[in-house]
Amino acid sequence: MKFSELVRKLERNGFKLVKEKGSIRYYAKEGNDKLIRIDYHGSKEVPTGTCNAILKAAGLKKGGK
Repeated sequence: MKFSELVRKLERNGFKLVKEKGSIRYYAKEGNDKLIRIDYHGSKEVPTGTCNAILKAAGLKKGGK
């Protein structure tokens, strides 16, 4: 998955960009007290472990394998 696709997935699920500093973006969703941090790199592929960790933190992926 590319960084841009990951961001679109977060935005489709109610997350909004709340803070940006350089290439680091923070997304938040009402009702979710965690900020989701993404080191945004556009069309580059997100490493699998990083992608899974971001989706899990956002509540879009179940824990485990």
